[in-house]
Amino acid sequence: MSPNVKAIPLIVVGVLLNALAQICLKKGLQAAGGMQLAAGPLFRLMLEPWVIAGLACYAVSVVVWLGALSLVQVNYAYPFLALGFIANALMARAFLGEAMTPMRWVALAVIVVGVSLQALSGRGH
Repeated sequence: MSPNVKAIPLIVVGVLLNALAQICLKKGLQAAGGMQLAAGPLFRLMLEPWVIAGLACYAVSVVVWLGALSLVQVNYAYPFLALGFIANALMARAFLGEAMTPMRWVALAVIVVGVSLQALSGRGH
């Protein structure tokens, strides 16, 4: 199996963890009642369980991403991060109730086409 194919699960998990981090951070902000640029409120925000979960997702995604980069060139792996737009949109809709306009769906379809072309460009290399 080629390194590019071996790296794809790591890349996808890294992207999903990164998108999940965004959702957790948003839920943390909602639970805390927003963000204030003062030491006390910022400290309390950093102790919010959803924020901690979001930061943990980021940390794990970095480790997973390092695993992917150990297998492939960065110019192959990096464009897959665009899948985060799709994961984030779907998770935001499912977990935060955020709306998706038809134009956003079209934009996400264009991203899928672009990432697919990028993935295919790495075959046999």
